[in-house]
Amino acid sequence: MLRIENLTKTYGDVCAIDRLTLDIAPGEICALVGNEGAGKTTLIQLVCGITKFDAGDVFIEGLSMREEPFACKSRITYVPGSPIMYEFMSGIKYLNFIADIHGITVDTRQERIRKYSGIFGPTEDLSLPISSFSRGIRQKLALVSAFIYEPKLMALDEPFFDLDPYAASVLRTWMREICAFGGAFLFSASRREDVEGFYDKAAIIDNGRIVHWL
Repeated sequence: MLRIENLTKTYGDVCAIDRLTLDIAPGEICALVGNEGAGKTTLIQLVCGITKFDAGDVFIEGLSMREEPFACKSRITYVPGSPIMYEFMSGIKYLNFIADIHGITVDTRQERIRKYSGIFGPTEDLSLPISSFSRGIRQKLALVSAFIYEPKLMALDEPFFDLDPYAASVLRTWMREICAFGGAFLFSASRREDVEGFYDKAAIIDNGRIVHWL
């Protein structure tokens, strides 16, 4: 599903990612654990093609990010730790906007929005403008917008940080459900409790390198 091969990224004299190699098979959840500045976010952005790497390559379903970036990007979904959204939109308009981008039919999107937006609690929240949402609700909305087109490979940067315990439990359920159908996840966490008992493999990252496997 995903292979990261000798990936390297430098910023001036600082090596943010240092010849890092990692494999994720279909059905696997891989956690990146490390302190702030360890390289977790940089690695995820490199994998998603948001930031260009200096050496190495990323392969998604056998396709090279270096040679076929558009095809690779179409196969992976990225949810940042601090999602940037169109704040003038309501929650439901934003979800329909994302569904339009991915060509999801009206019937399918309505079913999936009902299914995944249960994380919000009262559905009335979706009618409110995004500008009125707390950080936690925005994080939930970003996750719902990613799940409604049910991608096979997802990269989540600190997905549990702003979530309440119930929402975090629901997210874990969703992730396992997608993995049961051959999907895969790469996610980062600064707090070890966010990954305890919830991964197939977990790498501790420090100074852009994998220093230990949990």
